Parts: sequence; C-alpha cells; structure tokens
Amino acid sequence: MMTNADPKELNKFGELAHRWWDPNSEFRPLHDINPLRLDWIDRQIGLAGKRVIDVGCGGGLLSEGMAARGARVTGIDLSEKPLGVARLHLLESGLQVDYRQISAEAMAEEAPGSFDAVTCLEMLEHVPDPISTIRACARLVKPGGKVFFSTINRNPKAYLLAVIGAEYVLRLLPKGTHEYARFLKPSELSRWSREAGLTPEPPIGLSYNPFSKTYSLGPDTSVNYLMACTREA
Repeated sequence: MMTNADPKELNKFGELAHRWWDPNSEFRPLHDINPLRLDWIDRQIGLAGKRVIDVGCGGGLLSEGMAARGARVTGIDLSEKPLGVARLHLLESGLQVDYRQISAEAMAEEAPGSFDAVTCLEMLEHVPDPISTIRACARLVKPGGKVFFSTINRNPKAYLLAVIGAEYVLRLLPKGTHEYARFLKPSELSRWSREAGLTPEPPIGLSYNPFSKTYSLGPDTSVNYLMACTREA
C-alpha cells in the first residue's frame, strides 16, 4: 500500500512541531478554534466514554481536548516530530491518549469498525488523495457511528481569505501552509462521503472576525467548514 502523504507537508509541520502547544505561535488559530470544535463534536455524540480516533492528530490539541472530556482517544499521524510533542505534552497534562505513527488506511486495515467516532479535522487539504482518507475514516467507525471532517472550500473568496488574508496579510498562519488546488468544495466532500458509505449532514461554517479576532460557527461555509457524517448501519 502506498502511503497517502506528501513528504513536503510532513516536513513542514515537523519543523514547527516544537511550537504546537504555544497559543501565541503559528498554531494560535488551532488553539482559538479548538473549543468550538470540541463543543460541536461533544454535542453530537457525548464524548464521555466514547472510543474516538483522531486522524491527522498532529501535536494532539484536539486529541487531548477529547480525552479531557472523558473519551478514550487514539491519535494517529505520519509526522514523527508532532507525535513526539504530543506524547511529551501528556506528561504535563496527565491525560491518556494512545498516539501511533500510522496512516488512516493502514489503521483501517488493522481495526475496521472499532471506533464510536472518527475526527479528521484540518487534514484533508494536506493529503494527495483525500478520497482514500475519507474511505479509511468510513471503515474505522462502527455502523451508526459518526465521522467528523473539517476543511476549506475551494472558491475565490476562500483563496483570498484562507491564503492571501490568513498567510500574507493577517499572518495568522505561516506562508505556504495551504495549497489552493487541494481545497475541497462541500459538494465534493459530501459526494465522496456518500460513496464511502457515509450519510453526510449539511455543512456548518467556521468564520473568523478580524476585528474582534474571534471565531464562530454559523451558516457561512464559503471558506472554512465542518461536516458530520454517519456510517450506514
């Protein structure tokens, strides 16, 4: 099986890994949106007691957040340095997360239908074959379980705000964080999810207000959006 990963992407996040848990670093947007993501997931499944796998977990921000709410979390990623940072941070937080350096596809072969929920957030736009990742997520979740995705829409507004605005004007993210051609339209994510045996719900938007410097969930899916899917029973 060929690994569904871009070495440049792995290296890019690996070089920044030591700053993952610094809320004033390049990862500040992740720190800012993490409570919104956690609340959104928790409202839908009730994290306490659930077995969840975080695909593309990076330095473990979402994984630890779910563990803090009582979930039994496995975090997987292919980038070694962020996983090392994630494991080290557990010594500080005292939480329990099982971190593994393995692809979603390999994990799906090893443990199909093993999880109550799968999270794959801010990850699909960084892999060469997002359809393969979506299929793996669908295989990992139990029948009737939930898969949560988030990514960036592909349109001129998303390019202006998520690339030019966020990376070059506001400098919320390092230059080169995103590649516009890899952004995914909600219609594409919905179609590929259905083809993988998932039933997608209408997407919900994640918006940034540059004046108040805050994020919020709402109906505007023109740039960042999240989508919950249920695996067919």
